[in-house]
Amino acid sequence: MLFSRAFSRVFRIPRNNLFGCRWLISNRPDPLSDFILSSASHSPGDPARKVSGCREAYFWSLPALHGIRHQIHHQSSSIIEEQLDPFSLVADELSLIANKLRSMVIAEVPKLASAAEYFFKLGVEGKRFRPTVLLLMATALNVRLPEPLSDGVGDALTTELRTRQQCIAEITEMIHVASLLHDDVLDDADTRRGISSLNAVMGNKLAVLAGDFLLSRACVALASLKNTEVVSLLATVVEHLVTGETMQMTTTSAQRCSLEYYMQKTYYKTASLISNSCKAIALLAGQTSEVAMLAFEYGKNLVCTFLEDFG
Repeated sequence: MLFSRAFSRVFRIPRNNLFGCRWLISNRPDPLSDFILSSASHSPGDPARKVSGCREAYFWSLPALHGIRHQIHHQSSSIIEEQLDPFSLVADELSLIANKLRSMVIAEVPKLASAAEYFFKLGVEGKRFRPTVLLLMATALNVRLPEPLSDGVGDALTTELRTRQQCIAEITEMIHVASLLHDDVLDDADTRRGISSLNAVMGNKLAVLAGDFLLSRACVALASLKNTEVVSLLATVVEHLVTGETMQMTTTSAQRCSLEYYMQKTYYKTASLISNSCKAIALLAGQTSEVAMLAFEYGKNLVCTFLEDFG
């Protein structure tokens, strides 16, 4: 499991944390996991930062992780736990993103504004799983400048990059919430995130319009990045969401028995958003196409492995 390998190697996660999943250590090499470790542990000029140079043997040679190596060799089936929550690593940024989202969904028409902000209000923001993964991915992939630039230029560039990556997290969350509003209408759902669904409170028509409004705001924010490849990636996500929902609505008896069909539908409905957003984070960081694809596969396998409803 790519996600478990990438993050459990960096820190230990409590058993009851992060949606109750049990995170296991694996000895199989994972290029992106090794890249994350080398990025966090070595200077920018170190060849070990290159994905092609990352190997499992190098990972186990890190002095700080010698104890983990010893434990796994003697207790290969044990679960390593420590009281460190991955959400806490980006808690401050999550608060900033939440505030930004609330300001982005303000509308001139009060009824529309009330509907658009329905799932961005305090207490009903959801697990914020996607923004957390994207911010952690940004931390892992952002390359520090070899030498500080004069007049604080280096710090300014770093801040600008992080702001653009936060924008990807905001866009991703808006697209996700818009899909929830539309799904609840299609499914005639009564509840969402522990409260009444928007369609149950304000009706189907306003719920659909609120979803459309969120998508339009996401498009405006996406255009502000002025990166055609990133725009193309996230525009494709919207197409995939529609495709996946249609596949689910029109599934035949034979297709219900097909694991391949199920996984393809799951990718379109759920995994495409996080995988393409992870790739967008890598592209904004100036990473190579190889690393960008590893980021994409990371997000895809993260969702398709657990098949969770990360609403």
